[in-house]
Amino acid sequence: MKLFIILVGLVLVLEGLPYVAFPEAMRRWLLQLTQLPPAQLRSVGLISMALGFAILILARQFGFFG
Repeated sequence: MKLFIILVGLVLVLEGLPYVAFPEAMRRWLLQLTQLPPAQLRSVGLISMALGFAILILARQFGFFG
C-alpha cells in the first residue's frame, strides 16, 4: 500500500509539471485534443496503457521491484 501511495503521488507530480512549466502550451494542446475523434483518443489511451504494462513487466523481470 505504501508503494501505491508513493506511485499515485509521483503520477500527480508528473501530471502537474507541464501545466506549471508551460501553461499556454498545455492550453493549446488540450484544445487540439478536443478536436480528435473519440476512436483516436481511445487508441492512444490503449497504446499508452500497453506501454505502461510492458514497462512494469520489464521492471519486475529486471528486479526493480522487490
